[in-house]
Amino acid sequence: MSEMSVGFYGHVRQYRNIQSEIDANIKRVLESGEYVQGPMNKQFEKELAAFHGMKHGIGVGNGTDAIWLALMALGIGPGDEVITHANTFFATAEAIWIAGATTVLVDCDPKTKCIDPTKIEAAITPKTKAIIPVHLYGQCADMPAIKKIADQHKLFVIEDNAQGFDAAGDTFKIGELSDATTTSFIIQKNLGTFGDSGAIVTNNDQINKVTRLLRAHGSPARNVHSFGYNSRLDDLHAGILSAKMKHIHEWNNNRIQWADRYTAGLQGAKSFTLPYQVPGYRHVWHLYVIEVTNPQKRDAFVDWLVKNGVDAKTHYSIAIHQQAGYPWGKGARVVGSVANAEHNAATCISLPMYAELTAAEVDYVARKCREWDMTNA
Repeated sequence: MSEMSVGFYGHVRQYRNIQSEIDANIKRVLESGEYVQGPMNKQFEKELAAFHGMKHGIGVGNGTDAIWLALMALGIGPGDEVITHANTFFATAEAIWIAGATTVLVDCDPKTKCIDPTKIEAAITPKTKAIIPVHLYGQCADMPAIKKIADQHKLFVIEDNAQGFDAAGDTFKIGELSDATTTSFIIQKNLGTFGDSGAIVTNNDQINKVTRLLRAHGSPARNVHSFGYNSRLDDLHAGILSAKMKHIHEWNNNRIQWADRYTAGLQGAKSFTLPYQVPGYRHVWHLYVIEVTNPQKRDAFVDWLVKNGVDAKTHYSIAIHQQAGYPWGKGARVVGSVANAEHNAATCISLPMYAELTAAEVDYVARKCREWDMTNA
């Protein structure tokens, strides 16, 4: 039996810490009798826009829909191409396919694991309409470089910010260098509800208008419809998120503290490398990802940690283009080498990371990682 058990998620601890605030909002929604696009949803959308310093916040069903609906609002569909990178979660590429466009995958930066801006221009064709950088693991992509390329080639930029809520660059904020920012509020995110939902944040009035129609059966008013879907952020989720968002900056500061403690405790390891943080960036550590130096030992390392009470996981151990469901041909293609993305997929291990960790838990995880390192370097 292990000395300590350190779970991967802190959902229940987080709820207990602010239970009265969450319960009050849930009660308010239940007693209002308005559960879909009601007053709590409208309140949260305003709070979400204000948090980002943007004009519009649009709640939708999930993070995948947020990307897909943003693409559709920009008129991107069949015959168009959208560039993203190969080592992110499958849904980024999936949303492009759902919109009917072709996903074009390029490599990631070997340090940040975000899209490598130097690989983008080689992937641009007359069919290219947009770039989707992903703020992977909680660290911003190089948005100034991406914005410069987009402007030169007249391309849209949609930020996939499912993992970087409250992150920032050294000279820029998320959202200010793109046409739209999308996010996911599934429970495991830095800001998550008890279930699934997502949002689009934008200054673009057209995106705001069209996505609000698309998310609700194309309806601008009762009994009036056009082409659309059903993808709405319910008021119960909005109430939970509204309560939590008041604490998100503090919670992310806690994550930063634990990441620093991990890094200090794991210095000098030989069998794995530590995550890189861009100087001056606010990295909010959705995930703390180490990479083994020997990919053949990765799964054994994860199993050993789990057996020793550390609920380690892998994100994302199969790159998008290596998935069995990858639609080669018309639906997707790879441009150039994606060796960095493939290496990241083959070597990554995510250690427990959430605001409600304790110093003793972080130190225990670090100690178990060092024990492995001593016999596997």
